[in-house]
Amino acid sequence: MEKFVSMAFVGLIVAVLLMECAAAQTVHVVGDIMGWSIPMSGGAGAYVTWAATKNFVVGDVLTFNFVTNEHDVLRVPKASYDGCTSSNPIGNPITTGPANITLDSAGEHYYICTFGWHCQAGQKLAITVSATPGSSPSPTGNPTPPTTSTPTAPSPSSSSPADCTLAPTSGPTAGGPTGSTTRTNNIPTTTGIPDSSSSLVLASVLVPLLAIVMQDLFF
Repeated sequence: MEKFVSMAFVGLIVAVLLMECAAAQTVHVVGDIMGWSIPMSGGAGAYVTWAATKNFVVGDVLTFNFVTNEHDVLRVPKASYDGCTSSNPIGNPITTGPANITLDSAGEHYYICTFGWHCQAGQKLAITVSATPGSSPSPTGNPTPPTTSTPTAPSPSSSSPADCTLAPTSGPTAGGPTGSTTRTNNIPTTTGIPDSSSSLVLASVLVPLLAIVMQDLFF
């Protein structure tokens, strides 16, 4: 059972990787609706104009749509591309359409049709392939590192928030009774609160009296 689970897990990883690779590929239909043929419009620069609007990356696919035995596609070096000759070909010509060619290296790629005067009439393609999507040359010079500053604690000032500790609005005066001051209709009044010593004296008197009353009631 553990072996089966391990194999299933490995299979899942492989499937995910294949899906990512497939999603990263871009299929370019050469010439779009024109296909791979002698350009009827745009002349010799028709495929140059088409390629100028594309971004080619290693792993992408070129699809050459043509009728079998009426055209072919052959990769050649730049000199053969310029002279429209099949000298020093890179690989063999593909005569069965449509032909799918995967871009396997970065740099300049050149393709021609070797049938008759097709290449001279503009049936040839030159593209530049990048190693990675959106690759660009590295900037020259050393970049200036961002400046940083050490935060400092703010000094106390009149604009600093006030202390949240509430100060007593009034306090006992020397020799006066303990109490709290309130305002009623803006007239200060003082409510006396007996201190703890007075309460103890009062309790010591009331408790014996209450005990005597209870004794008279129940006995």
